[in-house]
Amino acid sequence: MAYGSNINLKQMAQRCPTASVLGGTILNGYQLLFKGSKGSAVATIEKQYNGKVPVLLWDLKAKDEASLDRYEGYPRTYGKQYFAVTLNGKSLKAMAYIMKGRLPLGTPSRRYYDTIKAGYQTAGFNTGILDQAVRASSS
Repeated sequence: MAYGSNINLKQMAQRCPTASVLGGTILNGYQLLFKGSKGSAVATIEKQYNGKVPVLLWDLKAKDEASLDRYEGYPRTYGKQYFAVTLNGKSLKAMAYIMKGRLPLGTPSRRYYDTIKAGYQTAGFNTGILDQAVRASSS
């Protein structure tokens, strides 16, 4: 379950060439945030009452997940968490990488932001949610 740069189809095709998109949905009860250094913060999600995060669901083979584990810095930087989500009326169990530790809120680089935004646009997600996350993480 992708909410950050792994929403970007081009990027995922390079990282996980055998992965396929299942579809997009909304993860309720969470918010998108950016954490880390100013100008190089990365995406994570945290619980938030009434929050909504657009997510793209992927079907990953074992080698795809191993590739993402390396990219996401699992298990040091990101841990794995499982969620119940609904896609096209069907309940699914989906894994997402969630940032570990208590990094401060920060702003993403322009390149990282543009990568995520392109993924949002391709998936048909509301980019206002992404922009709101940047504002919330910058204040």
